[in-house]
Amino acid sequence: MDVVLQILVSGLTIGAMYAASTIGLALVYGALNMLNMAQGALLAFGGYVCMYVMDSLGLPAPLGLLAALVTGGVLGLAIYALVTRPMLGSANFETQIFIATIGVGSVLQSAVLHLFGPQPKAQPLQIPGGLTLGGVTLPWQNVLIMGVTALMLAGVAWLLGRTRAGLAIRATAQNRVAAQLMGIRIGRVYAQVLMLSGALAAVSGVMVSSLSGLLPTMGADPMLKAFVICVVAGLGNVPGAALAALVLGVLEAVIQYLFGVQYAFAILLALVIAVLIWRPYGLFGTRQVVRL
Repeated sequence: MDVVLQILVSGLTIGAMYAASTIGLALVYGALNMLNMAQGALLAFGGYVCMYVMDSLGLPAPLGLLAALVTGGVLGLAIYALVTRPMLGSANFETQIFIATIGVGSVLQSAVLHLFGPQPKAQPLQIPGGLTLGGVTLPWQNVLIMGVTALMLAGVAWLLGRTRAGLAIRATAQNRVAAQLMGIRIGRVYAQVLMLSGALAAVSGVMVSSLSGLLPTMGADPMLKAFVICVVAGLGNVPGAALAALVLGVLEAVIQYLFGVQYAFAILLALVIAVLIWRPYGLFGTRQVVRL
C-alpha cells in the first residue's frame, strides 16, 4: 500500500506539471484554432525570470512568481500584436501561425541564452522538507506544484464559466462569425487569450524548473508532452486536457516503477497511438460531420 501511495503521489505531481503546461496550449487552440509553438519558450522564460527576481534582486518567492506571470502575459500580448494580429485575415492562418510561432519560440530561446547563459541553473523557489504519513513521504515541493496547478485550473474554470470575458472567449471558440455579429470584439478576445496563455506558461515554467532545474531548452519536453496530451484529450478541450494530463501523469509513474524511466515515454506514446486509433478525435473531443 505504501508503494501504491508513493506512486500515486509521484504520478499526481507529474500530472500536475503536465496540466500546468497543457491548459494554455489547449485554451489558445480552442479559442483561436492556433497551435502556439512558442509555448515552450514562454515556459522557460518564466522560470528564468523567477530565478532572476529571487537570486539577483533578492526579492521573496511570491514576487518572483508574480514577475514570471506578468512577463508571460506581456510576451503573450506581444505575440498577438506583432505576429497573430497581422495574420488573422489570411487564408492559411493555421499553417502560417504555426510556422511563425516556431520562429518566435527560437527568438525567445535565443534571448534566454543571451541573457542567462547556457549553463544549467537551480530554481531558488524551493520548499524543503515534507509530510510523512506512514511509510509515504510527500515533499512540500510536490504540494506546492499541485497546489499552484489546482489554483491555475480553478482560475481558468472561473474565468471561462463565470465572467463576461470567459463568455466572449467561449462564444468566439464556438463560432467566430456569430460572435462578431453579436458585437464581441474578436481582437480583444484573442489578445486576452494569448496573454492568459503566456501567463500560465510562465508560471508552469517556474513549477517545472523547481524540480528539473533551468536550461534555455527546458521548454521543449513539456511542450511535446503538452501537445500529446492535447491531442489525446481532443484539441481545444481545456477541461479534458487537464484531466488527461493527470491520468497520463499517474500512468507514467506506474510505467516508470514497473519498467524503468527509460521506457516510460515510449510506452506512453504507444498507448496514446492506441487511443487515437480508437478515437481519432480524442477522448473528450466530438466527432464532426461535414455534409456537402
